[in-house]
Amino acid sequence: MAKLVVLKIIDGSFEQGFTVMQEIGEDNQRPSSITVGKLPPLPEMPLYYSRWKESYWRLESRYRITVKKGQRPNVSVLDDCDNASKMLRARLNTWLLAEDYRSIREQWLKLLSPEDEIRILIQTEDSQMRALPWNLLEFLEDYPNAEVALSALNLEPLQQRNCAPKSCVNILSIVGNSDGIDTNVDQVLLDQLPQTYIERLIAPDRKILTDQLWNTAWDILFFAGHSTSQDGKGRIFLNKTDSLTMGELKYALQKSVANGLQLAVFNSCDGLDIARELAELNIPQIIVMREPVPDLVAQEFLEYFLSDYAQGKSLYLAVRAARERLQGMEDRFPCATWLPLICQNPTVFPPMWQDFLQPEPPQAPTRASMPAHRSLAIALLTSFAAAALVGVVRFFGLLQPIELAAFDHLMRLRPPEPPDSRLLVVAIDDEDLRQQSQQEDLKGSISDQNLTKLLDLLTKHQPRAIGLDLYFHRYANQGTPQQLALTAQFRNNENLISICKVGYDKANPYGIAPPPDIPPKSFRVGFSDFMVDGDEVVRRHLLGMNSQLQSESRCQVLTAFSIELALRYLYTDLESAETGFFPPAGNETFKIRLKQRSKDWIAVPHGYTALSKPMDEVIFPSLPLRLGGYQGQGLDGKGSQILLNYRAGNDLRSIATQKSLSWFLSQDNPPSTQELNQLIRGKVVLIGVTAREKDDYHKTPYGNTLDDRVPGVFIHAHMLSQLLSAVLDGRPLLWAWSPWGDWAWIASWSSIGGLLAWGALRSSSSKAPLWPVVVLGVSLGVLYAVCAGCLMVLAVWMPLVPSGLGLLIAGSGVTVLSRISDRSLQ
Repeated sequence: MAKLVVLKIIDGSFEQGFTVMQEIGEDNQRPSSITVGKLPPLPEMPLYYSRWKESYWRLESRYRITVKKGQRPNVSVLDDCDNASKMLRARLNTWLLAEDYRSIREQWLKLLSPEDEIRILIQTEDSQMRALPWNLLEFLEDYPNAEVALSALNLEPLQQRNCAPKSCVNILSIVGNSDGIDTNVDQVLLDQLPQTYIERLIAPDRKILTDQLWNTAWDILFFAGHSTSQDGKGRIFLNKTDSLTMGELKYALQKSVANGLQLAVFNSCDGLDIARELAELNIPQIIVMREPVPDLVAQEFLEYFLSDYAQGKSLYLAVRAARERLQGMEDRFPCATWLPLICQNPTVFPPMWQDFLQPEPPQAPTRASMPAHRSLAIALLTSFAAAALVGVVRFFGLLQPIELAAFDHLMRLRPPEPPDSRLLVVAIDDEDLRQQSQQEDLKGSISDQNLTKLLDLLTKHQPRAIGLDLYFHRYANQGTPQQLALTAQFRNNENLISICKVGYDKANPYGIAPPPDIPPKSFRVGFSDFMVDGDEVVRRHLLGMNSQLQSESRCQVLTAFSIELALRYLYTDLESAETGFFPPAGNETFKIRLKQRSKDWIAVPHGYTALSKPMDEVIFPSLPLRLGGYQGQGLDGKGSQILLNYRAGNDLRSIATQKSLSWFLSQDNPPSTQELNQLIRGKVVLIGVTAREKDDYHKTPYGNTLDDRVPGVFIHAHMLSQLLSAVLDGRPLLWAWSPWGDWAWIASWSSIGGLLAWGALRSSSSKAPLWPVVVLGVSLGVLYAVCAGCLMVLAVWMPLVPSGLGLLIAGSGVTVLSRISDRSLQ
């Protein structure tokens, strides 16, 4: 049951304070509670209001404003208005927290709940109190179904003829003097209303308007055009020469009210005085704009209000919803949400749109099946229950293995991408290990002599960076020429990036340290650790670690190997002060900011980060604790990580040109200088082991059998390519909706499943027992195609598995319940 709250501001002033009486009860019934309180003196309140009004009026000379879409008024004037509005609103809310007003607040909290639909009438004769923005009180944000209206203290009971419901709503639309105003939009919006008869008066003279008000029973009176207030009287401009005050229409309006007029909407400026005069004429409900209103604001409000009201929302909730939707325009039109205002005759209950119309006769249910409205309700409830069930199961992580497997499947469906021409991989394969072992006692994957030769050769041809994906268990300066030469490379080669390992295992209980010869704080070491899921598949890209995770590790670097290589590649273009890890609200977010250049760098889109960032900035937001199919485990929040967007291909090793170690160091058939220049110059060279005996192989979404596993150096290559492609090519990162967005998607498909099954069962083909199965099967195919397409085109990980489960459970449940109900009726 809806509630009615009446706040009667009986007497007083801002200098002396006001006596307030609050009445609370069921709507359209006598109040069940009456509380008296007091608002303390606040003589500066009119000054706050005057400052706001003056700053608002300065936005443009005496509205209507005709700012075009996308245009912004003067910034300083906007700021003045915004600051004045915040001060006024804050002062008003503080005023209502006064101790003398406490009894009224407590009674409100005791008798009203946030779920109630509440009409709030502010009854006062004080013009300054009427002008305050009561509908923006902070505590009303906790009551989403409440809206405020103004009312006079002294009103006569309304005498109105009872009109029989009819087939259409009668609307009298008056288009007055509209110089500088686009009233065509208002008329188009009226035309879109269902079941209406609209009589339009375009720039009418006084007699034509009066005759229409006297001779026809109107439900709604609508005015669009210029209006103004002066000396407490509202005036509307009918055309370029004629204008009228409300007093000059007194008898015609009273006759129209007697004939059934319920609502007057004045989509014009300066409406407070117009509303007061119309209320004195006993018009039941009035909607006005309290101050000069911009064209775009007036049109948007009218569109939102009429749409919601005609679709069944109450008058008050339709106004609140339309008013709150104007918030999206307040960057250009400050205080747009303040403008719409209801003025209400308290003796009248506001009508619903359907109250104007003749209801359709109900159809008798067939003997063999449940009534349509009842079966539809069961279908919707079943769909909601299915969505809730799937949501709970998913929340506890029971669907995570299936969802990750589905994610892997969708990843494999993506079309192949060309190799990344910025990368070169030097692979130390089984043949390289065999040849080195024949020449010396090989302790690692590559001898000091061969590594020195390789680094000298690569450096000679000027790569942008060299990434050494090899661990070193040696100390510098042991005296051999090979080790001294290698030490010089580690110390002096600024483009050489090496690795260490933070994580531990039985062989390395404290991780693995970086090469000791690389100078500390040189930003030439990155950790090589991978994030693996419970099934040992690498689906995530770890960018940075929290320092507390490394307290006992020999690897004390905070950034990943791929990060250091990417930054080295982009070094000449970086804004170094604005590149790195930044803490937004949770885990650290990684950001790369490039210097302004003639080329427009493309910002990578994300579903969980703001899009309003410079075009030369790419943000890599760290994954939240729950994302996509990661619900029960996996995302621990202990480091900055993103989903790894592998460069699609039939073989993940085809991401870059690959050459073996022996190819580079061959003495029988050495590569030419030209060939080496083409391979190396300006690229990132990754050196790593691909030999099977070293067991540096990992499962990926593209396969987890022994033959499908990928060497670690190629995983690093995909990570590096992801970073460079996002910054330089605009290649999107993988992202997913928030948990609430996922649940809305799941609920939508559950509803689709339930409604399709309901429709199939009630169609002419419902005799066929397999018809619902066919419909649900086709729906699953559509869902699969949508999820696959979104991943391919938008890089969005959609909740395929839970949505499909919701669709099947809802559809099956509706089918079973419907057949059980039909049998019980036969």
